[in-house]
Amino acid sequence: MTYQAPWAAEPAWLADSLAALRAAPQNEADRALAERYAPVILFDAREPFLPCAAGYTIFRATAPSSSFGRTIDLALPGGGSAALAIEYAIWWDWDIGHLYELEHFWVYVDADGRVVRAEASWHGDLHDMTVDGRLNIEGERVVLLSQPGKHAFAPLASWYDEIRLSTRPSSTNAKAGSGGVLINDLFRGRIQGSPRADTVVRTYLQHLAFDPSWEFTRRFTLAPEHFVTWEALRDWIPGRVNGWIEYLARETRHKDYRFLRIGHRGASGHAPDNTLTGLRVAAALGADAAEIDVQRTADGEVAVIHDAQLRAADGTILPVQRSTLEALQKVPLAEGERVPTLREMLQLASELRLGLYIEIKDGGCIRPMVEILRAERAVGRVMVGSFRPDWVAEARALEPGLRISVLFGSRRVDAVALAKAVGATYVHPCWDVSGPHPEDALSQEWVDRVRAAGLGVILWHEERPEYITYLRGLGVDGICSDEPERLRFS
Repeated sequence: MTYQAPWAAEPAWLADSLAALRAAPQNEADRALAERYAPVILFDAREPFLPCAAGYTIFRATAPSSSFGRTIDLALPGGGSAALAIEYAIWWDWDIGHLYELEHFWVYVDADGRVVRAEASWHGDLHDMTVDGRLNIEGERVVLLSQPGKHAFAPLASWYDEIRLSTRPSSTNAKAGSGGVLINDLFRGRIQGSPRADTVVRTYLQHLAFDPSWEFTRRFTLAPEHFVTWEALRDWIPGRVNGWIEYLARETRHKDYRFLRIGHRGASGHAPDNTLTGLRVAAALGADAAEIDVQRTADGEVAVIHDAQLRAADGTILPVQRSTLEALQKVPLAEGERVPTLREMLQLASELRLGLYIEIKDGGCIRPMVEILRAERAVGRVMVGSFRPDWVAEARALEPGLRISVLFGSRRVDAVALAKAVGATYVHPCWDVSGPHPEDALSQEWVDRVRAAGLGVILWHEERPEYITYLRGLGVDGICSDEPERLRFS
């Protein structure tokens, strides 16, 4: 289905918003200093997004940054110190993966006005921009390259070789929009994220998916109007992001929503349930995420398995919660697979750029599950759900950053009340849908009521094209399927 952008021309509110930012008061001497040493940025020839503001801070003594988790130290690595450092928090409305983008550049200047050091951000970290003892510099401006779509800064194109040559699904194409709305600690509670916001952002960014040329021929220099103080930019950002969310939610049609394609138990129509092969197949078939089931073993491991017991070849029954992981893994599964651990699934999913939708099958695994998610830095990459509301509430209490789904099998359940009671952000109806009429399974009124409460809707596993098309028209956020390739063409 071809997605139609919600506007023919840039909406007026974007320009009005920038005008308000640029009207904020500044110290003209500091602004001139920021302009003087601002970087030259080289973008990919196909880059869809350019910066629209840069919040600067001048450091004349060592002090912590208020926009990045670090301290700005004027002492130079080789001895001596800089007279000042300028921090640039460079703002884009968009990263190809999410709304919004804030990257950083730091330039250090000595008492004679010469640039003596430069650093730049790289996927939440930072790197020195010196190569072989030298900066790539034109006059007083350091030259940076910007990663296509993602904007991490580098001094040389070769820094992107691992990304360019990777066989993983492309972050600028297949995975465009997968991050939805980015909300970090700076803006938590001020940006109005929601499942619907993630869905409309995903829809918009999928429309802008592209394959980089890896030719950095698009030269960009910040203009005088781009410079504002960091404090002004910080105060402006939430309104800008919320404006985008409100605009896209209002203008994007339900039938155009790019819902999450979720492979049920991996891709159970093509591969053994809850296996590493199932994850690989799900990714190959275009799934955004894979649903898996977790339980705790007798030795405290978190195993990925649906049933409460496993039958060995000799007929022996192994109850999952009373068996060790080693014992379970000795039982061969179909196609030479074995019972995997949650940690293994998380690591493979990261390699595949595949999300996970984790269904809790055993309350005893909740705490170790959360500990593993933290250790693997996967809290933001998964959704956790259960038919047991108390287990959902426990998971949310242990890790408030989790996206939570509550599953239920009765049409008589008040989905909104249930979700609110346990802190869920998504509801997942799992009632019988075997009838011939899709509208008997789920109505627009039901979905609209859930939406009005700020919740998202994930749905049962579905393989029938006519049902998938109907559900898309309702504006749901995700559909599970044993055959996730069917979700791509409805």
